[in-house]
This record gives sequence, C-alpha cells and structure tokens, in this order.
Amino acid sequence: MTTYAIIGSGAIGSALAERFHAAGVDAVIANTRGPGSLQPVTDKFGGTVNPVELDQALQSDVLILAVPYDAVPEVAGKKATWDGRTIVDATNAIDFPAFKPRDLGGRLSSEIVSDLFPGAQLVKAFNTLPAAVLAADPVKASGRRVLFLSGNFPDASNKVADLIARLGFAPSDLGSFKASGSLQHFGQALVALNLLRD
Repeated sequence: MTTYAIIGSGAIGSALAERFHAAGVDAVIANTRGPGSLQPVTDKFGGTVNPVELDQALQSDVLILAVPYDAVPEVAGKKATWDGRTIVDATNAIDFPAFKPRDLGGRLSSEIVSDLFPGAQLVKAFNTLPAAVLAADPVKASGRRVLFLSGNFPDASNKVADLIARLGFAPSDLGSFKASGSLQHFGQALVALNLLRD
C-alpha cells in the first residue's frame, strides 16, 4: 500500500490534511518543530492524518512538499539519496516582499527542486490553488475542481494523478516540464485558476 506524507503544516499543508481526512486517505504530517506543534491536526484529523517526526515522515512513498520554497533544501538535506520516492512539489518560488516570481536564471523552480532530491521522481502539483480553495470540498454540482500536475516521470505522474482523484479533484496532466513550460509556476496563467470539470 502506498504511504503518503505531508511535509509542512502551514496553510497548504493544513489544507491538504483537510482533504486527506475528508477523503478517508491515510497520511502522516510533519514539520521541523516536531509532532507536539501539530496538536491542532491531531485534534481535528487524528486517525486519518497523524503527526510524526520529520525523519519518520520522510520514509513514506509519496512526499508532498508543502513548505516555503526556501525551506526545501533543509528537507532535502535530511537524506543523501531519495531512491524510490515520489516527491510532489507544492511550492512556489516567490520573491518577498515584492510578491513576484523569483528570478531563477531561466530555470523552472521544479527543476531546481528536483536536483535537490537525487534518485527521486518529482511531480509538480497542489501549487496553483489558494489554500482556502484547496481545502474546500472539490466536488460541486457542476463538476470536480481541477488540479494541474506536471513532471518528467510518467509513472510518478500517474501515481500523483490517482491520488488527486482519490482526494476528489479532477487531475489535469500537463505532461513533462518541457511540454508544460512555466504554465503551472507562480505568476503564470494557471496559478489561482479555479476550474471545474463535469
């Protein structure tokens, strides 16, 4: 059975915990402050989304990075190799306080994140919807809320698309990073686009 971990307990991590719990999909959640700081999650989602130590969470098959972009290297540095893991990049490279896309020298942020996790298969997903929209029930009378994903590993993308569907969303696979370009990245056309698929 595939195991899932949400890394990060901020707005996006908490929104994902809401969706996992609502869909009855078991997961663990962790941050750098330890399980004791996650009591609100324990109280609300205990039994479905369980707080654990970060090192334990990193043993999961699928890891969703719901941390700030600048915190990714700290997470990646916890292990020397990430063979067999699917890393889901839910981060956005934002230049604060200007709140503009960060200048990454022409590279996609997910390409940079992928380099930090040698041996892993990275998929970009869960980054385009605001936290409040992500947390809300994705199933509406007129259809299911669309979630975009992209990545260079079809098997990993299929695995993440299946998870997205289990959580109640309609997955929309944009293909490889080269094919999708920067559409899914912060400041581009698909960010904050709230679509329903019937």
